[in-house]
Amino acid sequence: MTPVTGPPPGERGSTRRALKCPWGCAGRGEQGQVGGIEALAFGVLVFVMGTLLVANAWGVVDAKLAAASAAREAARSYVEAASAADAAGAAQAAARRAVEGHGRSWDRATLALSGAAFARCEPVTATVTYRVPLVSVPLLGRHGSGFTVSARHREVVDPYRSGLDDEARCGP
Repeated sequence: MTPVTGPPPGERGSTRRALKCPWGCAGRGEQGQVGGIEALAFGVLVFVMGTLLVANAWGVVDAKLAAASAAREAARSYVEAASAADAAGAAQAAARRAVEGHGRSWDRATLALSGAAFARCEPVTATVTYRVPLVSVPLLGRHGSGFTVSARHREVVDPYRSGLDDEARCGP
């Protein structure tokens, strides 16, 4: 096929003529015009795999934020509880609400309270761990059991709070 520019030759007002292909391509047709289309499919595949890896990384960051929030709320609920009998239950309920408030499942989380003496000036540390599952990436598969993130928060039982029998012994 001979390439033509402008209006067809012979049309009124046309001064152009049919041009010959300088590379000797006359009669070859349009074969090979779609060469390299496989690169497009490969590029999409690489893009999808990369997106899944980024989504998995963001899932770990989001789980860390949820664990930090749950640890903070658990420690605060513990030190603000009405009695020693209610403190651990209040901490567990607050941590659960915080994790579920972030759209996460409480079944993957654990709460540990340390230094949990319910007395004035006593420090309490709440540690929340959360297991993040791996996303299965095409061609790479799934390796390992996922990630575990943890967060800690420390609070001190108020030395001036009412309702506790003992005397405040804060300081060195």
